[in-house]
Amino acid sequence: MDKLEIKGKWNELKGKIKQAHANLTEDDLKYEEGKDDELLGRLQTKLGKGRDKLIKWIKSL
Repeated sequence: MDKLEIKGKWNELKGKIKQAHANLTEDDLKYEEGKDDELLGRLQTKLGKGRDKLIKWIKSL
């Protein structure tokens, strides 16, 4: 599977994600280095999208 690479750009991406999905909380968007799977899991649960679709969407932002 494709690896989510968000180091250094997370604050910018987080703002764009919140604009698209206002129902997401700070806890939902909490990112810790090395814990990409946890972040994606929270987003999958809240947004109802598959992992690959989420990664593709985040990369398109």
